[in-house]
Amino acid sequence: MDAELLWERARIFRNIRLFFDERNYLEVDTPLLSPSLIPETCLEVFETRLVMPPGSRQKEKPYWLVPSPEVWMKKLLAKNRQSLYQICHCFRNGESSGRLHSPEFAMLEYYTVEAGYMDSLKLTEELLAFLGFPYPAFRRLSMAEAFAEYAGFDLYGTAAKGGMEEEGRRLGLEIPPGLGTPEIYDLIFIHTVEPKLRGGQPIALLDYPAFVPCLAKKSSTGNTVERWELYINGVELANCYTEETDPEEVRRYFAVEGEVKRKTALVPHTVDPAYWQIFKNTPEGQTGGFPPCSGVAMGLDRLVMALTGRSSIDSVLPFPISTFSPSR
Repeated sequence: MDAELLWERARIFRNIRLFFDERNYLEVDTPLLSPSLIPETCLEVFETRLVMPPGSRQKEKPYWLVPSPEVWMKKLLAKNRQSLYQICHCFRNGESSGRLHSPEFAMLEYYTVEAGYMDSLKLTEELLAFLGFPYPAFRRLSMAEAFAEYAGFDLYGTAAKGGMEEEGRRLGLEIPPGLGTPEIYDLIFIHTVEPKLRGGQPIALLDYPAFVPCLAKKSSTGNTVERWELYINGVELANCYTEETDPEEVRRYFAVEGEVKRKTALVPHTVDPAYWQIFKNTPEGQTGGFPPCSGVAMGLDRLVMALTGRSSIDSVLPFPISTFSPSR
């Protein structure tokens, strides 16, 4: 990376902090190592070991590099009920390095208390405008509208009738045997819908199907969850939820997804079975308790790409992993 781009990257990060500081968000700094993680079946993680001093009963303890600071930031939200943001490095394994992926990457994560996903969408529009992005508003498109426009079928009607596999084959996709509705939906989205999310104006895909498990609140209809993802010229930049605050829903998610993760992960990790308790109501007269809030996770390397007109992550990283070589 040349000096000019280093300066621009630093300016963008500095202005992000200015944007949130002016709005009274608390900047936090949480661990990159964690003894347990939130189960997310769509990603793999990095494992490391804490070597204990000589004479210790236990020789080693497993830790994992965080794929997102969410696991720690939510604990701070429960304790302080304060809007937060963080810029940090995160780590994801099992993905190809290159144009859009790096196993180590910069993340911006921000949580707004007493807010929902549409509040966060407006805030994110304001953030990108503050950083100099030339479009004042995002195009809003529901996932149902995106499937109707780009895949040519009714997403929820088809899913309810068990017809996703038939639609996938109609679109020319090879559907491996044994896939369920969430997996076929994902294939159709990745290969048919996502490639068409291009153009200059950013696109916010709204209201994801509830049959795909995540920690977002369900909508009043029950078909969707309050979630959006932001695309700029076909590249996913940010993911947002109205955060699930019901402790029983969180407990159920951890139990079900944790079991799936245990069976399927290339790098299994520990899941804290008591994590759901941070969402329990705090007794009257005591501070704390998880607040209604909305959270956004944004890939900063991809943001720098968008703001500088670059086409690959490697071009905006000071030390892309593709250039690493052993010291002699």
